[in-house]
Parts: sequence; C-alpha cells; structure tokens
Amino acid sequence: MSTAQKYPAPAVMGPESIMSKKAHGTSATPVQENLRWKVDQEVADRICNFNRHYAEYSGYFQNVPEFMNQTNDTPADKEITFYDSNTGKPLFYAPRGRTMEQFIKESRNHGWPSFRDDEVEWKNVRLLMNGETVSVDGTHLGHNLPDRKGSRYCINLVCVAGNPTK
Repeated sequence: MSTAQKYPAPAVMGPESIMSKKAHGTSATPVQENLRWKVDQEVADRICNFNRHYAEYSGYFQNVPEFMNQTNDTPADKEITFYDSNTGKPLFYAPRGRTMEQFIKESRNHGWPSFRDDEVEWKNVRLLMNGETVSVDGTHLGHNLPDRKGSRYCINLVCVAGNPTK
C-alpha cells in the first residue's frame, strides 16, 4: 500500500481531515443498534470508529450466515446495497457489472468483501492518499488494494452492515 498516492477516476480523493477526532472516535455517533446480518456491534464500533489500520479477521464475512444467505438468495438481476454502519448512508452496491458469484469469488480470494469502482457510491465514500477507504462522515471502511484489474476496495463487512436511514 502506497503512503501517498492519487488514485485514478472515478475514485474521489478525500482529505485526511475526514478522519479527525469527533464525538465518537472518527465519527459523530456510534454504530447503529441491530446491524444487518447480526454482525457484532462491539467489533463494528471498534473497527469503524476507533481504528485506522486494522480489520475484522480475514474471511469474517463467510462466517456470517445471514449475509451469505442473502448473497445466495439475491436474484441475478438484483444487487445488495451496503450501508454505513454509523449513518445508514448507501456506500456500495454489489454485484454491479459482474455476477454475484464473481463478487463472492473475488471476496473469498482476498478475505474481505471486495468492491470495484462501479460498485462505489462516490457521493458518500472517499479514498485517502494512503489507500484507506472511508465514508464522508469518518467511518473507517477498509483499504484500496489495487490489482491488475484496477482499484479493489477491500471492506470490513461490519462497517457496511448499517440499516438505511429514512
């Protein structure tokens, strides 16, 4: 991971100040109660709000039956929306431009849900110069680990398990 890099469009670069100290770590509020897929709220809060470098363990998402069931049950012409665990804003959509099988295979190969540029809601997501992927509200999401296909956003499931805000 580069320490200072500008990533190609459509990535939207953000300033380091997004992750400045706020009322609850790097966010204004703790994670929502009753996160989707029954992910661990304490782990989510720690990774989303009090962390800049660490992640849930590799393969965590594969051990969340509610999430894996949803991926299996999602019709081929539909996608899953992933919401910020703090704010409930949409952050990612998958699969987009590929099949669910391809999304899950790539995610399994890397160990974390792995999104491509077309699957990112750039209105709510920013990329910092070191590759850290964050929400505009200061939620740590994961990191961009590009491969030969381009940018690949490896994201903690606990950070995108929010419920949509009304």
